[in-house]
Amino acid sequence: MKAIIGGTGVYQLDLATEKKTIEVNTPYGTVELDQIEVDGVEIVFLARHGKGHKTPPHMINYRANMKALQILGVEEVLATCAVGSCHEHLAPGELVLMNDFLDFTKGRIQTYFDGESGVAHLELSEPYCSTLNQAILATAKEKELRIFEEAVYVCTEGPRFETASEIKMFASAGGDVVGMTNFPEVVLAKELGLCYTAVGFVTNWCTGVKKGAIEMHDIQGSIDFNRNRLTELFIQVLTRTSEEKKCHCSQSLIRL
Repeated sequence: MKAIIGGTGVYQLDLATEKKTIEVNTPYGTVELDQIEVDGVEIVFLARHGKGHKTPPHMINYRANMKALQILGVEEVLATCAVGSCHEHLAPGELVLMNDFLDFTKGRIQTYFDGESGVAHLELSEPYCSTLNQAILATAKEKELRIFEEAVYVCTEGPRFETASEIKMFASAGGDVVGMTNFPEVVLAKELGLCYTAVGFVTNWCTGVKKGAIEMHDIQGSIDFNRNRLTELFIQVLTRTSEEKKCHCSQSLIRL
């Protein structure tokens, strides 16, 4: 089974196909998902913030979300992220493929291994699945869809936006785009052995990159422009003929 996680502005799959809503009980809470079938492939859709964007980024139950996908038997996960750009060459409307991250969150539970489940460490030479990233790039090329091949995602706590000085610091540390949700989602997926990657759509310039304040209508315009393009890309990747996996996602957890 495959999965899509929708972020800001992506609350459902706009496809002409039947879907059913299911609830999955996990040790961390109950998660609601939509399940569809496309070309014989079962795909579940998870709205990260809940339908209608009811949950702010710092309050999302990330452990329950990822555990629910594992319980359903999901093996591959593609996630969308609305992000701000730290650089002038990454303009609003662009798509970026994540290959690394910087964590600047503060109080989030970031592991399933809190002592009660034993002790384990996570190897992160490839935080995002290389097999899925290659499939996304190949499919994007076929569709003549422009996508930046590598981006470092900076995750902040939210729900506020960042200051200009913070953005300068993130950029100097190697950050390309900034969001509030991809961590700890990416590491929890890795702990569960799931193949996971994320594509960000740039909704705005980060504070201080360009003159002027962040405007909500600019963010919404970028979301509307990218929603269907990204959904179509994800569906094509997830329904592709499976190839040999060269990633090590299922072997990244080191138990003690």
